[in-house]
Amino acid sequence: MEKEAEIRKYVKAQLAMLAKDDKALEQSNSKAQLAQLRRGAGKNPGELPELWGVFLKNMPEELMGKDGRPSYAEWAVYTALTLFALHQQGHSEPMHKEGGDYLFGRAVRKLVHNDEEEENIRKKLSTVARSDDVAELSYHLKTMVRLLGNDDISLDYADLAIDLYRFQFEKYADRIRLKWGQDFYRFDKTGESRKEEKDEK
Repeated sequence: MEKEAEIRKYVKAQLAMLAKDDKALEQSNSKAQLAQLRRGAGKNPGELPELWGVFLKNMPEELMGKDGRPSYAEWAVYTALTLFALHQQGHSEPMHKEGGDYLFGRAVRKLVHNDEEEENIRKKLSTVARSDDVAELSYHLKTMVRLLGNDDISLDYADLAIDLYRFQFEKYADRIRLKWGQDFYRFDKTGESRKEEKDEK
């Protein structure tokens, strides 16, 4: 879908501006914008006027809502960027990384270190997935992002933005929920091999 491609492109551009590397993160402008975005985590787009410029500036017209109602794309972009800012707090390296290992379900799986933790994390993931709408989803995602940050686990925020966008369509919501579950339980032989090699050293 063309709109999804625009969302991905826009989120990636915003993330690059905010935290392309450790040098970008040290810039006072980036620090100020990240601090502003953190205050918006779990809130609705437009609720904090000081964030308008941070997530709306240079946004393509086709992604923007009308009459003061946030579009599905604005919800996705806003939520992804505010969660990233929350995730980034206290880290000197960018916490956004692209690729299969950093998709939401796969990233959450990295929180599991034993059978007891698996059940606990699975329940938290289920709570996220059972959200009725994007506002509730963004609220529950805050908890998961804090856990990822505590364990220094990165996340693909461009991909998460697409998930957030699709979640708002009834016909796609269950597919996104299942995608997260599939990725959580997907057995990564490469990852297991890396873990075994590390343990042997």
